[in-house]
Order: sequence, then C-alpha cells, then structure tokens
Amino acid sequence: MRNSLSRAFDEGVNSIISGFGVAAIRSRGAVIRALLPSPPPMHLPAIAPGKRFTLPRPLGSADALQLAQFAVAQKAQGRPLAIITAEPADTQRLENELVFFEPSLRVAVFPDWETLPYDTFSPHQDLISERLATLWRIRQGEVDVVLLPGSTALVRLAPLSFLAAYTFEFKQKQKLNEAALKSQLTLAGYSHVSQVVSPGE
Repeated sequence: MRNSLSRAFDEGVNSIISGFGVAAIRSRGAVIRALLPSPPPMHLPAIAPGKRFTLPRPLGSADALQLAQFAVAQKAQGRPLAIITAEPADTQRLENELVFFEPSLRVAVFPDWETLPYDTFSPHQDLISERLATLWRIRQGEVDVVLLPGSTALVRLAPLSFLAAYTFEFKQKQKLNEAALKSQLTLAGYSHVSQVVSPGE
C-alpha cells in the first residue's frame, strides 16, 4: 500500500496536470523538489595545472549536474570553462542540460566543421557563422561555458588578431566605445593616425 505522502503527491500532480496543461512538467518538478530531500552536491576536487583527475561517468544526466556545479564555481572566480566531449552528440545534450540545472550559466557551443580534411567543399555557412559568433562572445566575455567535441579541439584556430581584423559588430542606436574600437583595430594591425592616407591606417 502506498503511504499518505505518495497519495498526496499523486493528487497534487494530477491537479497540476488538469489545471496547467503544458506547464505540468515544470510544476511537477517543483513538487518533486519540494517533497524529496535535496541530493548532496557532487563537487569536483581542485585540480592543479598539469594534473589529471578521472572518475566513472555518472548515470543519465548526472554528469551535466556535476559539470553545472563546477561551472558555477569557476564563474564565481571569474574563469570561463571549456568542456571537451568525446562525441558531438554529447555537446548538444550538455548545452540543454547545463542550462536546465543552472539557468544563470551562459553556454555556447563551438561546433565542428563537419568536413573531412581532404573534402573538396567548404563547411556550411551556418557553421562558419556559429563558430565566429562563439569566438566573438568569448572575446567579449559573454560566455561562461564553451562546449566543443574533441575532434574540434584538435584543429588549430586563426590568431586573435585575425578575428579582430575581420569581425565587427554594430547595432542601430548603439553607443560606440571608442577606446575599445581603437584597441581592436590596433590588435588587427591598423595604425592610429590623425588623418587616414594609406590602407592600414
């Protein structure tokens, strides 16, 4: 026989489902958290530079919960976190699950080219745009967690000066930060002069 707590839980969920329809899943999660004790935090130990720490892969989405808690700790210290996955599918899964466990995290995916080294065609334009957008967000400090497959991490990237030279973002009615723009143009190889005479100034 089920105890009174189980019956009360079922009645509460049934009333939520009948009263809120699509929002039932979220409300049900709130009920579960209210009735069940909170799970103990799964902290990763402090890892010194150059050292390695391994542990068995947790079941289900427990790895996302563990990584979300670790990312929050890194965010509190002002350090972004890069998560390299074995499979591209894990990258897409973690993108959704990290935000579920910690909505305050700003997560970005750095996608793979999805082409082989000797393919005769270029990567898709959407992939190129997404990669440039992610690199731009990282440079602007707008990312807490970067997700990328291991195959992507093995490919060398263009230097920061290349990104600064060929990527600009301007919005309508935006207040231009003159000092930041000058710094970006200097990084891209431009010379600051009082009057532009030749290319590169």
